[in-house]
Amino acid sequence: MEEVKISTAGDSALLIEFGQEISPEINARITAFVHLLKAQRIEGVQDMIPAFTSLLINYDPRVVNYKTLTKRLQKLLKLDVNEETSTSRVFEIPVCYGGEYGPDIENIAKNAGLTEEEVIKIHSSKDYLIYMLGFLPGFSYLGGLDERIHTPRLANPRIRIPAGSVGIGGSQTGIYPLDSPGGWQLLGLTPVKTYDPERENPILFEAGDYIRFVPVSEEEYLKIKEQVENGTYECIIHTKEV
Repeated sequence: MEEVKISTAGDSALLIEFGQEISPEINARITAFVHLLKAQRIEGVQDMIPAFTSLLINYDPRVVNYKTLTKRLQKLLKLDVNEETSTSRVFEIPVCYGGEYGPDIENIAKNAGLTEEEVIKIHSSKDYLIYMLGFLPGFSYLGGLDERIHTPRLANPRIRIPAGSVGIGGSQTGIYPLDSPGGWQLLGLTPVKTYDPERENPILFEAGDYIRFVPVSEEEYLKIKEQVENGTYECIIHTKEV
């Protein structure tokens, strides 16, 4: 196990580095430590932002100073947190693939030497770990995309990609939570709002959760979209031991 390093990140934040390699094991350790810190309710800690291999902690220096907080964190890091048997949430995200909903699926299929149906089957065949959130509110950086459908980004990014678009950019896949410029190749669209400022919890999921893409027909897509707009749709959530 790599040595964990703590360093200052300005006058009101510190950075905990758990390693240098992006891996499910390191991410699981970060997630477990975040859960431990939430349970500790350390006075002065204002926010925790997990990334691929690190955790940024924002704190109020008027309440707790860097030296005191670092000592507290070092003690907690020595605890045997069993991340291997923790439980994570798996969010089912319905996706209408291809056609006007996924205008680049033909490009993705040609690049992979596969049919569009094979691309859909591969893309929706596994649970994707959310390593971190960033770029846009609710934009999830997912791990585990099958190498067979890795696809280069567009040479000329689009000025506007609709919210809910599911795309592939290199070795990553993800969902655009808002209308946004972007260069990922689009293979589908979900009616689910992964970010909604009107919700009690605006961002649907968090780092350490998983996403499972579920293919749906256009008819099913439109039905779910109507439910989402009426506020009656509930995302299906499973639990799994990781």
